[in-house]
Amino acid sequence: MTERVIATEAALELIALLTEKHGPVMFHQSGGCCDGSSPMCYPEGDLLIGDQDIFLGTIGDAKFYIHKNQYDYWKHTQLIIDVVDGRGGMFSLEGVEGKRFLTRSRAFTSEENKELQNT
Repeated sequence: MTERVIATEAALELIALLTEKHGPVMFHQSGGCCDGSSPMCYPEGDLLIGDQDIFLGTIGDAKFYIHKNQYDYWKHTQLIIDVVDGRGGMFSLEGVEGKRFLTRSRAFTSEENKELQNT
């Protein structure tokens, strides 16, 4: 089955490290404003999920959410969560590690879009 969000090996390794240090974590795809459009990593439960947030899937053991407005822009793409060196959002857990999560994407094929519409 086609997944709406996946993670690179580097991202999975960082998620495991953050989980070891902080306990279970979760992600929310930022919509801009202060932290650009970075995926933000929080201790699970620290960010209140609202009615307008959509659960996209799980990367590692971390749930990944996106606001409906952002989802409307990204729904035709698979989000690929990666890691690069540097400082990310000031509220995201990975900042002190000298790393930041980064969202890459690829457009779904027409077959994948059909499959996703039926789920």
